[in-house]
Amino acid sequence: MASTDGFTEFATAAAPRLRRTAFLLCGDWHTAEDLVQTTLTKLFVSWRRVSQMDALLPYATRALVNTYLAGRRRRRAAELLLSKFPERATEPQDPELKIVVLDALATLPARSRAVVVLRYWEDLSVEQVADLLGCSAGNVKSQSARALDKLRAVLGDEAAESGPLAHSQPGGPGKTTGGPGETRSAQHG
Repeated sequence: MASTDGFTEFATAAAPRLRRTAFLLCGDWHTAEDLVQTTLTKLFVSWRRVSQMDALLPYATRALVNTYLAGRRRRRAAELLLSKFPERATEPQDPELKIVVLDALATLPARSRAVVVLRYWEDLSVEQVADLLGCSAGNVKSQSARALDKLRAVLGDEAAESGPLAHSQPGGPGKTTGGPGETRSAQHG
């Protein structure tokens, strides 16, 4: 039987990141804990084979996303959103904005939500997300674009201009001229 020492060290180190990713996927800390436990259980069962891999954390992240997506396919229950957001240095400082972003994220289908979380919260490349989800890079790009469009529609112009979607929005902040109360496109004079 494979040594559990390596597994214990890996699980201890990876659990916080997996828990945060799971929370962003499902929006509920209790469900996130369950997803992480299920993922770590699957890894433990096949630890002898898995421990030989070079990239254990990406493998664990893929197992987590697959567990989340499989659970979403089995039951389409309403999500319970909490008022707390996982701690992260780049998170919005406004608590109300955190809740608004989580609510908007909850409107996305499971796979689109996984793409957004992996691309923009986990800061993975298109290719890494495609590899994790077992799809093409083009699929990730198109799902990402559709998801961002839906988030912009849900969040509205104000939140999109001040939030993380601003940099990917044509004509976003910094592209206007004029005084207070006046917003003219810099391209149209």
